[in-house]
Amino acid sequence: MENGRRASLGPITLPMSSLPPAIADKIVDHATLLERRRAARARGVRVVQCHGCFDIVHPGHIRHLRFARAQGDLLLVSITGDAEMRKGTGRPLIPEELRAENLAALDCVDMVYIEPRPTAAELLAEVEPDVYIKGREYETNNDPRFLREREIVERAGGTVVFSSGDVVFSSTALIAALEESADPFHARLRQLCRDEALEGSNLYTLISAFRGRRAVVIGESILDTYVMCDRPDVAGESPVMTLRPLHRRRYDGGAAVIARHLAALGARPTLVTALPESPDADQFRQRLAAEGIDVRALPVAQPMAEKQRFLVGTQKVMKLDLVEPIVLDTAQQERFTRMALEACASSPTDAAIIADFGLGLFTPVLMTRLCEAVRPRTRILSGDVSGRRSNLLSMRGMDLLCPSESELRDSTRLLGEALPLAAFTLLQETRSARAIVTLGADGLIAFEPRAAEQAAAASSSASGSFLSRLRGEHVPALGPVAVDALGCGDALLTTSTLALASGASMLQASFLGAAAAAVQVQRLGNVPVSASDLRHQIARTHAAHLAYAAPETIETRSALAARV
Repeated sequence: MENGRRASLGPITLPMSSLPPAIADKIVDHATLLERRRAARARGVRVVQCHGCFDIVHPGHIRHLRFARAQGDLLLVSITGDAEMRKGTGRPLIPEELRAENLAALDCVDMVYIEPRPTAAELLAEVEPDVYIKGREYETNNDPRFLREREIVERAGGTVVFSSGDVVFSSTALIAALEESADPFHARLRQLCRDEALEGSNLYTLISAFRGRRAVVIGESILDTYVMCDRPDVAGESPVMTLRPLHRRRYDGGAAVIARHLAALGARPTLVTALPESPDADQFRQRLAAEGIDVRALPVAQPMAEKQRFLVGTQKVMKLDLVEPIVLDTAQQERFTRMALEACASSPTDAAIIADFGLGLFTPVLMTRLCEAVRPRTRILSGDVSGRRSNLLSMRGMDLLCPSESELRDSTRLLGEALPLAAFTLLQETRSARAIVTLGADGLIAFEPRAAEQAAAASSSASGSFLSRLRGEHVPALGPVAVDALGCGDALLTTSTLALASGASMLQASFLGAAAAAVQVQRLGNVPVSASDLRHQIARTHAAHLAYAAPETIETRSALAARV
């Protein structure tokens, strides 16, 4: 980070229509500001101006602003925009739109303007306030920036007045105290946001590099149906719950949504899957083709798997799996493997993702054979599983595995041991390079062998020294509210894989994956995460330096510490 401040991430626009009209009307753009100033001058209204950051509006600010308002008829407060804040790493704490909203909510403030330039000098020359208010500490201050501001005001006929300074607070000191008292999750997020590799400009460059990447997705496709219901009732004939469907929403899930994520992020995906000859399958092909996805399907007799979830509002109350397991004979397995190899060989492949959703398409032998066949034909090979019938340990020679903690522990049978030991065992048994283990509301931990030990770790016993051989990076959950957890793992897997294929470090890949999961978890249903969504989430994460934990996650802190 240059000059001790975080990289500029671009504007974060908040919908002004959601503000009360009395507040929204006070927050003005440049043209409106100058127009109102001209009108005030014509009416003989005395305009007072204050300028500052106003990151945390504390009692000292309130007294300062009340004093300023008493010096004239109209108080304009101009604030330094986010891009020009120079108070150190992690500032501003509060994004410029929210700082403006806080000030506009004060009765003593008549107008608020966000100044995009480094100092107030140019704005003062344009506004020509009758009175310019500064804190008492500036009375003996020889800072050339303030001296320039004073010269501009007085040359235009205005005066500079220093406020009383009878109550002194420091936003910087308050923020430091808050950050020191934050829980470990916030401290870790603050640490990550200060890492040069995770600066907005570096992450944006990686996201731009997603465009045009060739990626192949291999796995089962699922239809995810959300049945939106009226509030439940109790049946008259017996005490059972009654649901009345109102409407249905259908999403393309399984391996299909991974391909859709890839397309939305700018990649050129090919989906290798198994489909029946049916109207549902035909419509499925057309939907994906419209998004630029090349679908190559092995014909099977089984209908498309459908998983129905019944919701009241956003709360899921029941799940119904309409699934007939896919069974392939040896000839079909060989044909499916050839289709995957042809998809990878049709043009240089940057990434291949194998997704096993436990529907029977992959046997342990077919999974291992497929991984070994695809491995030489792609730069990055990644995989994930879902469900107890999947084959995590059969995924061999992977660059990245993305299981949940329960999937990892179930597959390795290490149910009570330290999480790093389970991850180390997984990497050894599958001869894989890296793993991102998702922890639900606690975020994720990215594991990879330490550089000096990587070759030895592939063949050594997983006892005793695994902690010295394995490095773990914790990334807290970046989504403030979980609306729907469906598809978060798919979004993470897709984004992390593309990031690695674009030259990202493991930390960058896992952070981008966490950002994609944060976007997904705040949506209802399996909606693809776009490059624009990812950029906005990164901007929000860097802007929200003081997030507030949900009460139910606080008691998990000690458990997470034990895992790591």
